Amino acid sequence: MISQYRVHLQTLVLVIFVVHPSRPVCVDVPSETEAVLGKPMKLTCIFCMKREEVKAKTRVDWYYMPTAAEKDIIPEKTHIYKYEDSNAGEVDGPFKGRLAWSGSQDLQDVSILILNVSYNDSGFYECTVLREFEFGFFTPSFSKTKNITLNVKEQATDDTTAIYSEIMMYVLLVFLTFWLLVEMVYCYRKISKSDEQAQDTAY
Repeated sequence: MISQYRVHLQTLVLVIFVVHPSRPVCVDVPSETEAVLGKPMKLTCIFCMKREEVKAKTRVDWYYMPTAAEKDIIPEKTHIYKYEDSNAGEVDGPFKGRLAWSGSQDLQDVSILILNVSYNDSGFYECTVLREFEFGFFTPSFSKTKNITLNVKEQATDDTTAIYSEIMMYVLLVFLTFWLLVEMVYCYRKISKSDEQAQDTAY
């Protein structure tokens, strides 16, 4: 009876370790570059922190530069959004009233959202992140710049690569789940058989 109880306890511990929710992992993913007219569009900008427990001050600036009408003319870069000291806000300009913060609470994701996209929103976007860490008297700083080229279309186009990737993700998820169940059953049987052999030896 004690041996059977121990087997169930070991199995329960194994399940707990397997299904225990893991801590979120920061992954730097590229931003979408195709927006649909009249729909919201998220401009993704991610700056991962290797050590989340370290305190840091983060400043984020977003800039916009329209597509050049002529090759010899360089368009002017416009400051459209900023985040500093836990305050996020738009800057006066063509995007006033159409931008919203879409970042994470830990400021590893510092993305913004364009509301009601128009054709004039096509162009180049620049995300600049400045992070100052606090190590007592030592305050090192790191910066990152990410550029996004946005194209606005009347209708969304089908992305076959994304569709295939999503299908493969679900297939892999099903396979891993099945493999995990097989491993759990195998471990359970192996432990049970070991306990039975131990009991037979004892008798």
